[in-house]
This record gives sequence, C-alpha cells and structure tokens, in this order.
Amino acid sequence: MSGSQRMGGGQPVFILNEDAERTQGKDARTTNITAGKAIAESVRTTLGPKGMDKMLVSDSGDVVITNDGATILDEMDIEHPAAQMLVEVAESQEEAVGDGTTSAAILAGQLLSEAEDFIEDEIHPTTIVEGFSQARDIALDALDEEVLDVDLDDELLTKVARSSMTGKGTGGITAEALAESIVHAVRQVESEGTVHDENIQIVTQAGESSSATEVVDGVVIDEEPLREDMPRLVEDATVAVVDTDLDTREAEADVEYNVQSASQLDTAIEAEQQELRQYADALADAGVDVAFVTGDVADMTAGFLANAGILAFDSLSSDDADAITRTTGASRLATVEDIEAADLGSAESLSVERFGDDELLFVSGGAEAEAVTLFVRAGTAHVLDELERAVNDGVDAVLAAAESGGVVPGAGCTEVRIANAVRSAAASIEGREQLAVEAFADALDSIPRTIAENTGMDPIDALVEVRAANESGRGGILAESERGTVEDPVEHGVLDPVAVKREVLSSATEAATMIVRIDDVISAE
Repeated sequence: MSGSQRMGGGQPVFILNEDAERTQGKDARTTNITAGKAIAESVRTTLGPKGMDKMLVSDSGDVVITNDGATILDEMDIEHPAAQMLVEVAESQEEAVGDGTTSAAILAGQLLSEAEDFIEDEIHPTTIVEGFSQARDIALDALDEEVLDVDLDDELLTKVARSSMTGKGTGGITAEALAESIVHAVRQVESEGTVHDENIQIVTQAGESSSATEVVDGVVIDEEPLREDMPRLVEDATVAVVDTDLDTREAEADVEYNVQSASQLDTAIEAEQQELRQYADALADAGVDVAFVTGDVADMTAGFLANAGILAFDSLSSDDADAITRTTGASRLATVEDIEAADLGSAESLSVERFGDDELLFVSGGAEAEAVTLFVRAGTAHVLDELERAVNDGVDAVLAAAESGGVVPGAGCTEVRIANAVRSAAASIEGREQLAVEAFADALDSIPRTIAENTGMDPIDALVEVRAANESGRGGILAESERGTVEDPVEHGVLDPVAVKREVLSSATEAATMIVRIDDVISAE
C-alpha cells in the first residue's frame, strides 16, 4: 500500500497523505537526471561567440530576446524540482562571479548524462559521486596550473571584457570600444589595489545609437527638477543632501483653529509662508547651489528655492541619496538649520538633460569621485536590454579577473587541458571511481565540443584538432571568420577569469552530485 507500512499485527499505519505521489530508486534518478539534462539542453546552443538567441515570451506577451544563459534560466517557468536545482546553481554562479552560467549548466547536464549511463550499468550512485568529487579536485588543481603569468594591465582586462561579450548583441558599438569603457569604469573605482564595485552604476536610455554609450565620472539619476524655472546646469556646485520634509510641520495633536477675521487668516498664512521661506533661506545662506531632499518639498518652498537660483529635487530614494553623498562628499542632513560647511559636498557639474519624455540628472566630477556610471544607449528597448546584459557580463568578468588575480586561455582551450590532466590522474585511482573520474574528463570536453558545434564546425573533428594543438602548444576554437578555426586563444586575446572557471567546476559538480544522490521523490498533491 503506497504511503503506508504494515506493523506486526497486519494493521497498516499511514505515513504519507493518501494523495501524495512517491517515486523511488532508479525511476526517481532517471526522472531527475532527465529534467537536469533538459535544462542544459535549453541553453546549449547559446554558448560561444556564435551562440544562438532565444526568444522568451511571458504569459502577458512580454518578449525577451537574449543568448545570456542566466537570463534564459531566470525567465523560464520551471516547475520540476530537480531542474529548479540546476537553475539555482546557475543563479549562484551569477551571484558569485557574474559569468559562466551557461558553461555551468552544460557541464552539469553532461555529468548527469555520464551518471545516467553508470546507473544503467548498475554502478552505485555513491561511487559516481565519489569519483566526480575526486575529479573536481584534480581539475581545480590543474586549473591553477593554467593561470597565465601576465600583468593585469588595462590592455589585458580589455581583452577579458571583450571575450565575455563576444557573441552578445552590442548594437552599433564594437565589443572592443565597449570593453575599453568598462575597464575605464573599473579603474575609476579602484583604490590601493581594491575595486569598490558597488560604486559602478549602469544606467540605460533608449533613443540613440549604442555608439553613444559613454562613461560618466559620477552618477546618473532618473530625477527631474521640482520646477521648470530652476537652473538645468550648475557648475562648481555646492551640494546639500537633506533627510527631512521641507513642508509645514504638522501639529503632534489634533488642534482646531478658530479664525474670526480676515486679518487673523492673513497672519496664519503669513506664518506658514515664513516657515516655508526659512527652509529656502537656510539653504541659500549656507551657499547651497543644489539640494537633494529625500522627503517632500512644499510647492511654495520650491518657489522660494527657484527664486534663490537653487536647483532642487525631492522624494529622492535612499540609494540615490547614498550615490550623491559618495560622489560629492556631502553628509545627509536631518535638518536645514545650522548647516556647517563640512556638511556640504561639491561637484564640477550638475546638468539635467532631456531624452524624449524622460529627464536625467548627471552629476560629474564630484569632490569624492567614488562613483562612476556606464551610460548605455541603444535605439530600441530589445537591443538596449541585451546591451545592458552584455555590459554587466563585461563588468563582472573584469572584476572577477582583477579580484581573483588571474586569467586563463578561453575558447575551450582550458577545458581541454584540464580534461587531459584529469584523464592522466585517473590511472592512479583504484576501483570503479576511476570510471567516474574519466567520465568527468569526457564531460569537460562538452564545452569545446559545444562551442565548435555552434560555430558550424564538426564537433568531433574540432575536438580532435584542439586536443592535438594542446599537445604541442595551445589551441582553442575561435570564430573570427564565418566558421570556427583552431588557433591559440592567448595570441588572439581570448581570455577568461580563472575565478569563473573555478566556480563552473565547483557549481556544476555540486549540482550533478546532488541530483544523483536523490533516490526518493515524494510529492504532496
């Protein structure tokens, strides 16, 4: 009886709800492995410089066109729990190093395929898991041997950024130009060998060719002035960030005012106007040129600020206020009374620019200059979204290389060399684990094989050629022509951060072994 067991007296004792579904043993593993392989297959054709795009259409009709693995897996409506585990691993990969999600999914899928064959041959899952774990450790050691002995200068980091964006839609701007902008932005937030990546901002705006993409030494904020008659350009600006409302103060208790004459009403109105004027006077007396207010600003106060020539913004988000303080050096003020000069910040230029129906504020050349913005442009929303994803990948790749301190050859070269090292080490491993270690090496070959297939090459012939090239030197699959060729990726500037490769090996193995170890699936209805 499903969901129950019989005790000594023969009476069944129900453990599970009678509507629960339970799949055990080989059937459970087969179902989970099939789901995991399906996830890998869904992104396989997007890998490499000639990877294809996917069109994802939501229930509401929203369309996303991309070949970014992380985006594809995030947008897919996946219900199977084992498949969801692979998606979570890809998300973890994205959070850790920002790139390599497609490779991680493909490698995990191939490991599951290898495990499926072993299970068919009655090899115990524990043996498979042990072998994969040993192979992963061997692969990680071999990966360290592949790190290039080079200086991480701007030229090399530009190659890393360009490699990460190759194959992604960049519109009318070349990957080279975009990579140079990314490296410039990363260097801008680097101090004493530490990159403060939280100070890099990416802002997108449609309506212009992607060649108009630029690096802004400061921040770009989606805000518009409180009034049209406020200045739209302020140079050598003194900046205040105010964390309160510039409005009439409400009484703490319910109070009724008995106004019996017009003069009394005039007095009340004049007192309110005086309170609102004091806010503007306090800022003007402190020498403030631009005021950022996180609270509300009364219309009358805005008028007084405009008359004083002060550019003002209200209802600023906390994140935007923090960005302004990091850029200008201003402190966040709880009140506008008794403002000290040390509380104020400064910037070379603040300008409000119109883009179609939108207005954006550019804050450049701040006193602290701790923030930098990649202002990304494109003609259409679809191109802009894909360009933003490409820029994110480029930034993440450069950060991973700069922070991990190393790069390895790309284009599938490193995977082939690691696979060779794993095969060599397998000979010294006793028992059936040796078979799993060798299978791990075969799974690694799926990366260059997939790149070759996506570039139009015969995957088997290409893999043989790449292996031969790495016996005497280095070789990877490049796509600088219509069809792929086997060349030295280092000579062609195709480089990947070692941190990305390391995370791929770890996350893919973790996902595959987790799924292989499951022998019982219980689903509540």
